[in-house]
Amino acid sequence: MRVLIVDDEPLARRFLAELLAEIPGVEIVGEAANGFEAVQATERLKPELLLLDIQMPKLSGFEVLELLGEAAPAVVFVTAYDEYALRAFEVHAVDYLLKPVDPARLAAALARVEERLRARAPAPSASALAAAARPPGRPLERVLVREEGRVHVLPLDRIDFVEAQDDYLSFAAGGKRFRKQQTLAELEAQLDPRRFVRIHRSYLLNVERLARLELYAKDSWLAILADGTKLPVSRLGHARLRELLG
Repeated sequence: MRVLIVDDEPLARRFLAELLAEIPGVEIVGEAANGFEAVQATERLKPELLLLDIQMPKLSGFEVLELLGEAAPAVVFVTAYDEYALRAFEVHAVDYLLKPVDPARLAAALARVEERLRARAPAPSASALAAAARPPGRPLERVLVREEGRVHVLPLDRIDFVEAQDDYLSFAAGGKRFRKQQTLAELEAQLDPRRFVRIHRSYLLNVERLARLELYAKDSWLAILADGTKLPVSRLGHARLRELLG
């Protein structure tokens, strides 16, 4: 079994490597010290299993899986915090190990991985991964967009509006556009409705960017943003804005 160890703590990676060395049939193909390295190493080395920390700088373990999407291998989370256990299984992790890792529990987890690989269990959906990437009960705080091999981390306060374009979303932020394969309905369900409003079937607006509304035609308006951008507003979108803004 080809294994990639992902943890921001060198001692934790070394300890896992020592435990794995005692288990027959395991090959450590590499290590990663943060989420960005994990994504790159997974795609380059093609491991069958990620031993993945959850709380890491830059990207969490859940966000690593979101970026990998259907390319994600089997996953066993290794973390010091048991509060993530439910979310780990919601994204179909094979197992969940608490630090310091018990050798017998690690061996049992690898046995479960072998069963999962033989069963060819399907990978989690991108929407499930995205939902698990945020703390329970809290709306999304940032959006991950991967384009041309680069990962863009967009805090929500940087996003002006989101436009649906076929099967993709186009995020407008600071005069630039970033594309991500996702539906507007999926994204809307993850956002704080007090900050982002569906003003049209194709647009979500950051209400902080709204400068004014102009009547365009009967039951049709234009949202004028602070930078002069004009977006269509449907009758239902107008009602949502009025309810929110009073």
